[in-house]
Amino acid sequence: MAVTVVDDRTALVLIDLQVGTLAAPTQPYAAADVVTRAAELADAFRAAGLPVVLVRMATAPDGADAVRGRSEAARRAGGTSRPYDLGPIAEQLAGHDGDILVTKRNWGAFYGTDLDLQLRRRGVTQIVLGGVATSLGVESTARAAHEHGYHVTFAVDAMTDINGAAHEHSVSWVFPLIGEPGTTEEIVDLLAKSPS
Repeated sequence: MAVTVVDDRTALVLIDLQVGTLAAPTQPYAAADVVTRAAELADAFRAAGLPVVLVRMATAPDGADAVRGRSEAARRAGGTSRPYDLGPIAEQLAGHDGDILVTKRNWGAFYGTDLDLQLRRRGVTQIVLGGVATSLGVESTARAAHEHGYHVTFAVDAMTDINGAAHEHSVSWVFPLIGEPGTTEEIVDLLAKSPS
């Protein structure tokens, strides 16, 4: 597992690092450690003049724009769409001028948002992903990024899950098929060596 390159036009995309998500127990990394590493990445990207995208999950107060469909989870919840908001972005990441805020209503950050438009207008060719949960929001976003033609890099120590086995499956089996998994340190080192 090693990242080989960071393109000149790479964006950092952080998924669901919101107060509500970070309050849940996570594996294999504690949410606070993930936020610390995500903030380290964000600082490095900002210093290099590269885009930082903070993706948040929220639906309308009446739940009208929430994802519908039959699922076991929906049946357990009574089968109705409910408002869903994971709260504000973690304080360590929020409040930086120039960061791009994307609100999604699905697991993935591409469908139904302007993420692709925001990236393409900036000439982005690669994204570095982190966030919560590895097997849900991060993996869904990664699959769509790959399908959209972006190079995908995973900061595997800047992401975590509510299920350790699910995190491990994504990192070991799925991510190597669609991108390059690496560590925060490896990515920051490559950014520092980049000519941009």
